[in-house]
Amino acid sequence: MSGTRAGRIVISGAGGQVGSCLAAEATGQGRDVLALTSAQWDITDRAAAEQIIQPGDVVVNCAAYTDVDGAESDASRAYAVNVRGPEYIARACARAGARLIHISTDYVFSGEFGDSPPRPYEPGDETGPLSVYGRTKLSGELAVLATLPNATVVRTAWVYTGGTGKDFVAAMRRLAAGGSTVDVVDDQTGSPTYVADLVVALLQVADGYVHAPVVHAANEGAVTRFGQARAVFEELGADPRRVRPVSSDDYPRPAARPRYSALSSRLSVQAGLSPLRPWRDALADALSR
Repeated sequence: MSGTRAGRIVISGAGGQVGSCLAAEATGQGRDVLALTSAQWDITDRAAAEQIIQPGDVVVNCAAYTDVDGAESDASRAYAVNVRGPEYIARACARAGARLIHISTDYVFSGEFGDSPPRPYEPGDETGPLSVYGRTKLSGELAVLATLPNATVVRTAWVYTGGTGKDFVAAMRRLAAGGSTVDVVDDQTGSPTYVADLVVALLQVADGYVHAPVVHAANEGAVTRFGQARAVFEELGADPRRVRPVSSDDYPRPAARPRYSALSSRLSVQAGLSPLRPWRDALADALSR
């Protein structure tokens, strides 16, 4: 489908890994970008969006409360950032005549398939979040689309940079450089997504090539956290046998995670999104930098 290069791209949450990478890529392409960190734009401030968003803007909401475990004991803050904030942005976009791309998560799904074998989730599949984080992200999706029906919700999963940050791949990279063994859960399956690939997809949505209210943008394929960790070690030349599989029950955490939350791109590609490359290819690229 044809598209038109977006006008000004306004990024909330520009201090995070997705927002900062998106700002760098868009700026590098010579686009008009207004990138604001959460300190510069508190999306829970009802009036802020009205002052920032202008007619013709494409707003990409990268701001979110992403502390999955912390949300269990701080539900009010998670709700404010993940539900009310996006609703305020959508309302301001509607008034200004701006477009909105809202980033969401695979954690809106339960990972439960009954007696059926698990399969990657499509955008229209039944949701069923298991955590406060997942429930607030789902409520945020619904609030955005109810307020601004032409908005696009982009669900992604297991996002990483692979560099020196706090994401899973970065953590495994640091551990691979050591000599100790590492225990990683082998009963959580998802779609690891390299942030550089995700931002390319977001810009494709921004330019109007994608026509669907909800799309999935994740690297192709599915793997367990254990399998992902071993792949990191292999790519870096470390002994993958140092990564040992364990059960989630051995490492209980405040928030429940879906045992299976891989995302399918089939319907999203039909809606105009270019498929993201296989997760292992993206991982090799990320770790070579």
